Parts: sequence; C-alpha cells; structure tokens
Amino acid sequence: MNLTASTTNAPAGEATVSPWITLLLATACGLIAANIYYAQPLAGLIGAALGLPPSAAGLIVTLTQVGYGAGLLLITPLGDLFENRKLVLVLIGLATLALLGAGLASHPAQFLIAALFIGLGSVAVQVLVPYASHMAPEAVRGRMVGNVMSGLMLGIMLARPASSFITQISSWHAVFFLSAGLMVLLALLLRRALPQRVPQAKLPYGALLASMWQLVLRTPVLRRRALYHAFLFAAFSLFWTTTPLLLAGPAFHLSQGGIALFALAGVAGAIAAPIAGRVADHGWSRPATGLAMLAVAVAFLMTHIGHQGSELSLGLLVAAAILLDFGVAANMTIGQRAIFMHGAEFRARLNGLYMTTFFAGGAIGSAVGGWAYAQGGWELTSRVGFALPVLALFYYATEFRSRGTRELEAAAGNS
Repeated sequence: MNLTASTTNAPAGEATVSPWITLLLATACGLIAANIYYAQPLAGLIGAALGLPPSAAGLIVTLTQVGYGAGLLLITPLGDLFENRKLVLVLIGLATLALLGAGLASHPAQFLIAALFIGLGSVAVQVLVPYASHMAPEAVRGRMVGNVMSGLMLGIMLARPASSFITQISSWHAVFFLSAGLMVLLALLLRRALPQRVPQAKLPYGALLASMWQLVLRTPVLRRRALYHAFLFAAFSLFWTTTPLLLAGPAFHLSQGGIALFALAGVAGAIAAPIAGRVADHGWSRPATGLAMLAVAVAFLMTHIGHQGSELSLGLLVAAAILLDFGVAANMTIGQRAIFMHGAEFRARLNGLYMTTFFAGGAIGSAVGGWAYAQGGWELTSRVGFALPVLALFYYATEFRSRGTRELEAAAGNS
C-alpha cells in the first residue's frame, strides 16, 4: 500500500485513518519520545556508576538533547525526500543500537556517545507526526495530530517516573535494555502496519536544507507558532527541572519514589492534546491559544498559595503540574495543526523548524531554572516561570493588533 500526498485531498468528512493505526502511531510516538527522557532522573546515579565526575553528570542529559536537536535540523527534513516508513525504521534501528550501547556501557565515554545517538535516533518521532497528518483529510487533521501528540506527551511525562521505578526494583541498565526491546517490537509492528508514503520532492539534500531558511522567511505562521511554544516549553522545562529539587528539599522532604509519583500526576495534562486538536478543527485556534498561555501562567501563581511544605501547598503544586502540562500540550498541538495546513511537500521541514525552535526554548528554560533555583529558590524560579507565558501573551496580543491594522488598511483602500 502506498500513501502519497494526494491522500490529504480526501473529502472533508471522510475518515481515512483507522483507530488501530491512530493508536499505533500515538504509541510509537510515546515510546520513541520517552528515550530522550529516561536518563534525566538517573543522571547522578549513572555518572557515579561509570566514574563520571559530579560536575560532568549533566552531560548525560545534555548529549541526548544535542543529538535530538541535531536530528531535528539535519534528519527530519528527509521526511520530505525519502519514503517515510523506511526512514522511521532506520532511525528506530539507530536508537535501538544506541540504547543497547548505553545499557552495556562501562566507561563514561561509551555512555555519552550512546546518549548522543539515542537522541539522534529518537527524531523518528518527528517523522511520524507529519506522516500522521498526511494520512488525515484537512477537516480532521487537528484531531489526528492531537491524538498522536497525546501519545508523544504521555511518553515524555511517563519516561521519568518509569525509569525511576525500574531502577528502584532492578538497575539503570535495565531501563535501556527494556527500551531497546520495545524499539524492536515497535519496528516490527510499524513495518507491517504502516503504508508507505513516497514524497514528491526530488531536491538534493543540500538544497533541501538550504530551503529551510526560505520557509522561515515566507511562513509567518511558523515563526509565530514556534515562538509561542518556545516560551511555553521553556516554562515547562523550568518547572520540571526545578520541582524535584523543591520536593526533595527541606520544605517537603519527598523521597525519589514520592517525586516519581508527583511526576505521574502531570500525565493527566496529556488529555489536552486530542481536545486541542478537535478545538482547532472547529476554527477556535486563536482563543484556545490564549487560554493555553493563561493556564501556564496561572499554574505558577498557584504554587504560592498556602505555606510551603503544607498539605495544601503540595496539593496545589500537583494541580499546577496538571494545569501547566495541559496548557503546554494544548498549545503544541494547535501549533502543529496550524503549520501542517501548509503544503504537504515541505511539511517535514516545517515540523523540524517548529520543533527545533521550541526545543531550544526548553533547553534555555532548564538552564535558567537551575540558575534561578540556586540563586533564589522557588520564589525566584516561579517568578521567572510566570514571566515566560506572560511574554508569550504579549506576543500573542500583537496577532490582534496586526489583524486590526490590516482591516483598517483594507477599509481605507475601499473608501
């Protein structure tokens, strides 16, 4: 079976994607995305086991992110050039080998090289997301993207508590071996179940990469949606980088298991993705975007209600985690749906640019969060976190001003 760009021109009401394929794509996105985050709560433990100095333990997470970021820019555009299913399978194969390498590592350099390639292979998820949008007709494209993105968000949110629990009952090596086994099973399922999609573009690779700058210049919706989500994903990364420090500190005294349970609470926010996709399909993207930004801002304000360390403050911190994840997941889905409404022939490149921009925002958020917590504890950190969605809201307000200016100019031209 072959899926070409013409599939996206199916009649508006026609359901072209089976629930089974949607579930498989969502599951695949979640399992692959989780590979990027398994090591985050284990960095200190892995570093100590391999003889890595504590000051360099952050490289365990950083190199995975560097590999993923490089893949977003250099590999995801290949989705506009090569048959998509084959590209995904090759990337999953690379991730599987890297996961095995991480599990078998006995020296810091071995693990760090494996971490780099785990990130690089995990960009398969960003080939699958635009692939899923190609499969759906325009009228339900937001719903399809939302369903698949809910799987991706679940993978991101479950990875950290899952790796903590597995390590608690076995060892950190088991985390990577289990994930490698899941990647093999996933590749077999995808190879059997997914139709081929052969892109129409015939550009040389160099020209393909060069064209991305032109896409940035001539696609205002990409620039706007990427910057919106860069602010929100920075807030998301800041929150999840620093709340474990807050919960383990003198105010709450939570154990590693308790922190893992707290992380599980945030998973509830993943339900926003399919809801946001349906909202966008009904033409309500603009108000939904503003509400998503407000949700993230309010989440940080909620953490200041009640005495820090009390049951009330802990309960509100859990509620804030859910609300924040809800807002971030909703905005991410609305943004991807917006950019996927543009030409099918360069959808993978648009997705790569979108993801790279907000992934950079997330990296900055993590770094700033760590600095802010060291300088001023949760008080300063939460203020910085609150400022990020507020900045996004200021930029969002320009969307209405620019629209009003265009309407006034049009009216003047008709008078």
